[in-house]
Amino acid sequence: MWDTIVLGSGIGGLTAATALARRGQRVLVLEQHQVAGGQTQTFQRQGWTFATGVHYIGGVAPQVGEAGQFGRLLGWLSGDALEFHDCGNPYDIVRLPGFEFGIEHPEAAYRDRLRERFPGQHAAIDTWFDEVKRARAAAMSLFALRALPAPLAWGMKLWRGAEIERMSQRSLAQALADIADPYLAAVLGARWGDYGATPDHAPLLEHALVTGAYNHGSYFPLGGPARFAQTLVPVIRAAGGALELGASVQRIRVKGGRACGVDYVQGGQMHQADAQQVISAIGAHNTAGCLDAAQAPEWQAELTGFEPGFSYVSLYLGLEGDIVAAGASAANYWLYASPDIGRLWQRPADEDAPGLFVSFPSLKDPSSGGPPTAEVLAPCDAAAFAPWLGLPPGERPEDYLAFKAWVEERLLAQFAQHFPALAPMVRFHELATPVTQQHYVRAPRGAMYGLEMDAERLGSQALNVRTPVPGLLLAGQDVSGAGVQAAAMSGMMAAVAIEPALLRQLSR
Repeated sequence: MWDTIVLGSGIGGLTAATALARRGQRVLVLEQHQVAGGQTQTFQRQGWTFATGVHYIGGVAPQVGEAGQFGRLLGWLSGDALEFHDCGNPYDIVRLPGFEFGIEHPEAAYRDRLRERFPGQHAAIDTWFDEVKRARAAAMSLFALRALPAPLAWGMKLWRGAEIERMSQRSLAQALADIADPYLAAVLGARWGDYGATPDHAPLLEHALVTGAYNHGSYFPLGGPARFAQTLVPVIRAAGGALELGASVQRIRVKGGRACGVDYVQGGQMHQADAQQVISAIGAHNTAGCLDAAQAPEWQAELTGFEPGFSYVSLYLGLEGDIVAAGASAANYWLYASPDIGRLWQRPADEDAPGLFVSFPSLKDPSSGGPPTAEVLAPCDAAAFAPWLGLPPGERPEDYLAFKAWVEERLLAQFAQHFPALAPMVRFHELATPVTQQHYVRAPRGAMYGLEMDAERLGSQALNVRTPVPGLLLAGQDVSGAGVQAAAMSGMMAAVAIEPALLRQLSR
C-alpha cells in the first residue's frame, strides 16, 4: 500500500510526488517511457545533447518576491540542487522580413523599447499593457479556482467571476485587432507558440499569463532540463517512494466509489499497486481512458470532448564551430514570413513553414561543455500526419519516412535562409514529428501542450485538480496551462489538496 500513486513523471507529476515525499509520504511514480521527465527529458545523438521541450523558464530569478517565487519552491523541493542560468536580454527576438525587435525584461523596459520603435503608437501600447495587466490578474484568479474547495470557489466566483469570464472570452486576435500598426501587432502577438494556441483561439488571459512569466527574466536549468528528474526523484526515493519506468497504466481502479490503485503493464507483465489516492498527470484524455465507463461518465465525456491543441515538428541540429560569431545567441528567435503571424503550417510537403521558433540550448547552459546545438520548431496542423498517427508504437512505414525526410530537408533550407552563416556548421540533423510526440509522451495527435487552449477549456470545471471521483486528482498542463512553471504548479496544487500544510510553501 502506497500513500499516493502518481501517473506520469513530467514536471507536474514529479512536483506532486516530491512535495508529498517532503511530507513523509511514500509515493509511487509510474512512467510509461524508459526515461523520466516527460517534456523535460533530454537525449543524446553522436555526442550532441538535445532538450526536448524546455526553452526558457520564468520565476526563478535570484530576487525576492514574485521574481524568484518559483525558484524558491524548486529549491525547497530539490534541496537546493537545481540551479538556473540567465538567458540574457533581450531574451526573445521577433524577426520579420526587413524587421527585427528584441523583447527585453523587465516589462517596463519592453514597454519603453516599443514606444521608441513605434513613436506614433504610444496610446495603443499603453492600452495594451493596461489590458494585459487586468488579464493576468484574471488568470491568477481562474487558476486559483482550479484548486479551491467548492465553498471557497463559490466565493471567488462571486467576487471575480464576471472579470474572469470577460477575459476568458476575449481572444488574442481580438485584442490585436485594436492595434493599427501591423508590425507592432506582430511583436505583441508573436509568442503564441509558448502556450499552444493560434491568436484566433488563444484567450488574451493565457497570453498575458505566459508571456508575463518572463517579466523578471528568462532562465535555463544548469546541466540541462534532465536535472529536474535527476534532482527530484532522489527525494521521492529517500522518503520510501519509487519510480517505475516502462510502466504503462491500463486502469485506475475504483472501489467503494473511491480511487484505490492502478493496474499497469511493465516488462510484458500486469502489475497492481494500491494507494490511498491517485494523482494523474498524464493528460485529460489519457486519464479518462484509464477509467471504467461507469465512473463519473458525464465528467469523462467532457474530458474526451476537448480537442487536442496544435502539434509541431522539431528539427534538432548538431553544429561545429563558433556559432556565436556566426549569429547565434542565447535568445529565442520567433521568425515569421510576414506580419500575419497567426498561421499554422498546413501543408509541410508543399510549402515553407509560415513561422519558426529557433533556439540554441547549448548557449543557454554554459555548464554543458558539449558541442553546440540548435532546435528549429514549426507549429503545424497534425492533419498532415494523420495517416500515421494511428499506427502501433514504433511502426514507421516507408511512406512516412519519405514524407518525414522531405519535411526535414525543407526545414533545413529554411534554417539556412535565416541563419546563412550557421548552415555550413551543421554536422547532424534529426526531425521529430507529431508521430514522435505521440509515441514518447502519449500526447493525443502529437499536441504540443495537451488540450487546445481556448475559452471553452478555461471555463470548464472538468479540469479542476479535484475530480468527481473521490481519491483521484489531476495535475499537468491540462489543468493549469502550458509550460514548466504552470505544470509544476498544478502538481503542487494536487499535493496541497492531499496535504494542506504544503500551502505555506507557495508563499515562500
